Amino acid sequence: MAQLSKPKERFSPPAVGGISLLVVFAVLCLTVFALLALTTVQADTRLADASARAVTDYYAADCRAQEILARLRAGEIPEGVEIAGGVASCALPISDTQELQIEVRLDRLRSAVETDGYTILRWQAVPAGEWESDDSIDVWDGTVF
Repeated sequence: MAQLSKPKERFSPPAVGGISLLVVFAVLCLTVFALLALTTVQADTRLADASARAVTDYYAADCRAQEILARLRAGEIPEGVEIAGGVASCALPISDTQELQIEVRLDRLRSAVETDGYTILRWQAVPAGEWESDDSIDVWDGTVF
């Protein structure tokens, strides 16, 4: 009896090369976007914390200034307050780089210990240190050589 010969089966691997590359690319893109989102969240958190700290420090100095104003109106002269020409002034630190400067003119005296009113001349947050220019870089001044 003659044997029937089977046709030889050819083995071909599944065609996944293009799809695999697309999946790897998609996973890589999602990973990069996730890392960028995480970095952005961390930066936003640091900025929010710094902003909250700055606001808290400002209002703490503002509260101290209100206490000084109340004591001035009661006729006391708190420590650190200078009075010149009927104007009381002082500077309260807000942070390492800012201070709250206040100037208040006290109006007529109602009695020996209380005043009738006051006028706020200055209530301002200003830089605490002296500004120093940086002349280390030669900048073109607009003149032609």
